[in-house]
Order: sequence, then C-alpha cells, then structure tokens
Amino acid sequence: MRNASLPPPGPSYPRLLRRARRAFAEGELAKAKRLCTAVLQNHPDDFAALHCLGEINFKRGRLDAALAFLQAALKADISRAEGFASLGLVFHALGQFERALVSYDEGLRLAPGDAQLLNRRGVAFLELGRPQAALADFERLVLFDPDNVDALGNRGNALLKLNRPAEAIAVYDQALTKAPKNAPLLTNRAIALRRLDRPHEALMSVTGALAVEPDFAPARFVEGALRLTLGDFIAGWRGYEWRWGGAMARHRRNLPAPLWLGQQPLDGTTILLHAEQGFGDTIQFVRYVPLVAARGAKVVLEVQPQLLRLLSGMAGAATVIARGAAPLPDFDFHCPLLSLPLAFATELATIPADIPYVAPAPAEVAHWRTRLPTQRPSVGLVWSGERAHDNDLNRSLRLETLAPLFDLPGLKFVSLQHDVRAEDAVLLRSRPDVLPLGQQLCDFSDTAGAIASLDLIISADTAVAHLAGAMGKPLFLLLPFAADFRWLRQRADSPWYPTARLFRQPHFGDWHGTVRALQQELMRFIRRPEAAA
Repeated sequence: MRNASLPPPGPSYPRLLRRARRAFAEGELAKAKRLCTAVLQNHPDDFAALHCLGEINFKRGRLDAALAFLQAALKADISRAEGFASLGLVFHALGQFERALVSYDEGLRLAPGDAQLLNRRGVAFLELGRPQAALADFERLVLFDPDNVDALGNRGNALLKLNRPAEAIAVYDQALTKAPKNAPLLTNRAIALRRLDRPHEALMSVTGALAVEPDFAPARFVEGALRLTLGDFIAGWRGYEWRWGGAMARHRRNLPAPLWLGQQPLDGTTILLHAEQGFGDTIQFVRYVPLVAARGAKVVLEVQPQLLRLLSGMAGAATVIARGAAPLPDFDFHCPLLSLPLAFATELATIPADIPYVAPAPAEVAHWRTRLPTQRPSVGLVWSGERAHDNDLNRSLRLETLAPLFDLPGLKFVSLQHDVRAEDAVLLRSRPDVLPLGQQLCDFSDTAGAIASLDLIISADTAVAHLAGAMGKPLFLLLPFAADFRWLRQRADSPWYPTARLFRQPHFGDWHGTVRALQQELMRFIRRPEAAA
C-alpha cells in the first residue's frame, strides 16, 4: 500500500505548476487549465494553481468563474499581493471600481512598491472620478520607472481628466518616443489636441493610430467625432458608430432584433428607438422620431424615466416607455437615437430643425407660471452639468463666474440648476435677486413648464440647453474653447437649434471673456421691444 505522505505518481507538483505557467504565457489556455486542475486534485488549496485558473477564466471572459477561483486562492494564502492584483482586475472588468480599489489597496499594503498594482490602482481612481489621486500614483510610478509606457500614458490620461491638455500632450509625446506605434497613446493624444481646438493635428494623430491598428475602435470613434466637428457629416456619422467598441462598450444592448440604419424598408414594422447617452442627447435626437414614423413604422420610443412625461406626446411615437420600467414590447428593428443621423444620411444642409418639436403640457405651463416672477424680461440660468461627465471640468462654470450678469439692470434671473454644488449654493443663497427654482423641478416636464414662461435661457452645455433649443426658446449657450462636436467650430449659430446663440471661450479656460461678450449681448436683448412685452 502506497504511503499517503509520498507525492502522487507522474510529474512532480512544482513541475506541473511550471508547465502550467509556461502554457498560460504562451496562450495555451486549455493546456494550462488541464495542468492546474491536475495540481488541485492532490493540492486543492494550492494558491498558484487557483490563481492561474482565475487568470485563465479572466482571459476567456468568464468573470464569475475568475472571481471564484481568485477568492479561493486568497483564502488559501491571503499574503499574496499578486492575488489581490488579479482580483482587482476582475472587479474592474465587472465595473465594480470601489471593490477593485480595495483589492489594489490591500495588495499595495503587502507590496508597497509594486508597479502593476500602482498602475492599476491609478486606473481605478480614474474610473471613480478621482484624477488627482490617480495622478499621484502614476507620478510615483514614473519616478521609479521613467520608461514605463503604461504609466506615462496613464499619467497623460489623468492630466487630461484634470483639464490640463497641454501637459497631457507633452506626456503622451514622451511616451511615444519610447513606443511610437502605440495606438492608444496616439488616440489619447488626439483627444487632448481636440480639447485645445486643434482638430487637424488631432486627425493626424488618430490617423497614425489607425495605421497601426486599423480596427482600433476608440481611434475610429475619435476620428468620427473629429470629422463631425469639422462638418464632414458623411464620414463622421460612420465613424461615430464605433462608439460601441470603445468607451460605450459596456452600455451596448443585446436586443432581439436587427439594427436599423436606414437600409431596410419599414412599412408595416415596429421599431424601437432607444436613448443611449445623456438627457441632452435624447432631447436633441428625438427630432428624428417623426421621420422614422413617416417611413411607415410603428415607433416605440424608449427614454430615460426623467424624460417620460415630457416626451409622452412626442409626434410620431405610437408608444413612449421609460427605460428599465417594464419588459419591452415586440419589435422588428431597433436603432439607438444617436445612430439616426447616419440612418438618414444627415448632412449640414439636411439637419431636421423643425422647431419646436418638444412642448410642455398646458397644465404644466400654468402651474409653473404662478411660481415665476412677473418682472420682464426673465432669464433662466443653468451653469453646470453632470459631475460625472468626462468633460465636466471644461464645460461647467462656477456660479461666481456669472455673477457680473446679476448687476445688469432690468433682468430677473431664475436658477433652473437642479444639482447645485456646495461652493455655488453659498453664493446662490446670498443673492435674493436670483429665484432658486431648480430643486423644485422633479423632471424635465417641470423644467419645460418653467422655461415656457421665461424670456431667455442662458446655459452651459447641458440638457437644459437642448430642452430650450428644442422648445424654440431664445437660448444663449456658453461653450468651452473646443466645444462638443455637435456645436461645430467658429460659428455663433447652431443648425440644430435656430433660436440658439453660441458664446464660445476666446481662449482655453477663459470664461471671463465669454461672460463679457454675453453681457454685451444681454444689454442688446434688454433693449428689444419683445423682451419687455
């Protein structure tokens, strides 16, 4: 009878592990799995085998299985920093960034100078909207390893998140001297150049990325947005479809019907048109709903719950439903709202701008009219957008920046700002001449009801700006130096919203110059006869 203390027959246990790691490194995942499983038959609590199986499942996209194996590995040996590094990576892939951060913190407690853990923790900080903490990790890593291309690239990403694009470009250029054919670096460099309103240079950078990786989705998407910015809508809308392979990949929906992009006839069919991004995007592109209905389709429009009441009577929509509220009805085709310009081959000259196409219910208007000042002209004000927006630091203002407007004679200001940040709330409370209506507005139907009785809306690039434009209300829109693609470049009007007047930063970060131009235009607005009617 064999002594139980002797090793099992066949290859030794350490040798099996070495073979498994080699197979994993060479991409032979099935072989690596077989070897690790053989180890676990006699050593069920072996950290290395469990860890390797976790990595194998992660490579195969089996995140739940990867999580189970890695947690088992750390249960077997909680002192292994590499286990926490891998566990954090799985949490990151699952979108659980706080849990990823906890894993990386624990790994760094065990291995304080670990480059992989520092880099991954910095990326988690970026995902959590903490770019300053991310920058500290990347700078610490670059200090110890100045040739680390990943760390340099991520340092540039953190600087861009902090709205420091010129510094980001310098860091990307430094990294590109070490990795000149790195498609992500070239793409991120293009994004930074775009932030400084240098779209032609940005196109050159992203073209370099596509020369290296022709199907690199983030580069294709950035190229599309750049071409839209430059007014090349035909190429731009095609490129914009690559969004599903990049930043929005996790938001792509697996719907049980074909995507409609204009080719198939719609007579007698039902099509689901669904919101995909922010509130402003939905408001801007629901203008296509009547055009889809005119093709003979029954349109089911799915929007964010906060827009349901406002859009429930949308022309052309047979049914309007709230996203996530109930099972979807049957449909033959679907199309995300921001793919409709491609479906209709929209060019600058053919933008559908039949304004207004959104209107509040009369009862809503009457309700809010009793809560608004009778003094004319009255001006609705929104100065900041969603904090989680990638470009929030660039597009949102501080209320104090707009304070010079409050001293203009003859105007009554109404704050429509729903989410008032702490630093702005102090100033807002100190200005009794500004009516703080925003936090009484529960959804966009309320907001539209209030806008209907105001004479003018002044807004940063937010959903309220789109709402005012869609209602045909006079709109003064405050834009950063390099505005979003939909506002094009170097023009004071918008083909999407005929009643909008655009006020762009004259230089990067210069809101004071924008406000001075706005003051002058407001003085002219006050003198118009219709403003005081």
